[in-house]
Amino acid sequence: MEIRNEESKSGGRYLAVIEGHEGEMTYSRTSAELIIIDHTGVPDALRGKGVGQALAVHAVDEARRGGWKIIPLCPFFRAQVQRHPEWNDVIKG
Repeated sequence: MEIRNEESKSGGRYLAVIEGHEGEMTYSRTSAELIIIDHTGVPDALRGKGVGQALAVHAVDEARRGGWKIIPLCPFFRAQVQRHPEWNDVIKG
């Protein structure tokens, strides 16, 4: 699954397109060292295909590469963080 980053001044999203459907994880950037993941959206057509999990893993990998932390505001992402204590190195709060 290919995941693309779309970035703006104040945030962005991670985007996966599969069979013409888009799954996304959006974030706000509070500083060069901190993002807030605020939403994960996966259409019904992609449910059960691991898209949300892939987006979460991608966000964690990007944070590690970029040297920033993530505040998990999104309920889906927060639940994933609880299941993956190995992500704690990039989680704040």
